[in-house]
Amino acid sequence: MSFMTDRKRAVGLGSAKSGTEHHWSMMVSSTALLILMPLFVFTFGYALGKPYEEVMAYYRQPLPALIAALTFAVGFYHFKGGVQVLIEDYVHGVARKLLIIAMICLSISAAAAGVFAVARIAV
Repeated sequence: MSFMTDRKRAVGLGSAKSGTEHHWSMMVSSTALLILMPLFVFTFGYALGKPYEEVMAYYRQPLPALIAALTFAVGFYHFKGGVQVLIEDYVHGVARKLLIIAMICLSISAAAAGVFAVARIAV
């Protein structure tokens, strides 16, 4: 039987300084995705099945290109935050740090590749 106080049990478990900031950023990015995803589905769905030349001409217009680029950027930002929390909750030790670094590199690389692809088409 342990007679430890709540404070004593919490000592050494880490700081609680960034939880609110992370929660707020996830709420903002999920709200942005709530708006962007239907727009992306409709713009992508319009171009789906069309010949190559028509798709290239369609994505050279500013609105479809902007929607696609924003969806990639915000989507992978949201992915990074969600997977980071998942790793922090379930992985411990050095593997946690390595997985978080790998996940950040993967999400930034995927977002950059998506935005670059849209930019190549649009320009």
